[in-house]
Amino acid sequence: MTSTASLRLYLSDVLLLARKDLKLEMRSRDTVPAMLLFVVSSLVVFHFAVPSTLSSETERTVAFGLLWIAIIFTALLGLTRAFVAEREQRLLDALVMAPCDRSAIWLGKVLAVVGFLVLAEIIAVPAFVLFFQGVSAVTVAALVLANLGIAAVGTLLAAMAAGSRTRELILPLLFLPLAIPIVVGGIGASVADSPERFLGFLALYDAVFGIISWAAFEYVVTE
Repeated sequence: MTSTASLRLYLSDVLLLARKDLKLEMRSRDTVPAMLLFVVSSLVVFHFAVPSTLSSETERTVAFGLLWIAIIFTALLGLTRAFVAEREQRLLDALVMAPCDRSAIWLGKVLAVVGFLVLAEIIAVPAFVLFFQGVSAVTVAALVLANLGIAAVGTLLAAMAAGSRTRELILPLLFLPLAIPIVVGGIGASVADSPERFLGFLALYDAVFGIISWAAFEYVVTE
């Protein structure tokens, strides 16, 4: 089989797996509604928690900091349920034994998680504009890059935690420290006068941790 045919087959497996997760969510509607409710509720709480006596520059920094915190914890909520169907129906072993590259399972799940995050942010960003202030194109670009990093790292960690009885505790402990660079890069890109280096930092994070997660996923699901 040629490399082109192999790549085409690999991408076909990835898209099939991603479509499976999206269809399951459309039928069950368990994850995305919870993420939407959580992120909007968080922004409402943050809106009333921020003092009105802050200077405009401080308020801007605080507001974007709260937006990124809300995005990270909303993503964590979605990642907690990333492998629920496979765990409850014992499908993960079947996927591992399927005649496809095991990294395709990871990439398909990453695409599904990115889709869930985008749906949450379609609601979160207008809510942020309503409660706080406008959002620039740079912040939107930072969100796109952050989604890739969150999904890449979070999917690997969710797979690691899926087999544990304390997965709801283990996943936050593993994910939140690795999400700190995303928060730093996202806030920097949102408020800095020269956001290019923060966008570059997020792109580098995506590249490094994406490659690590892609390479490590096979060993995680076979253990």
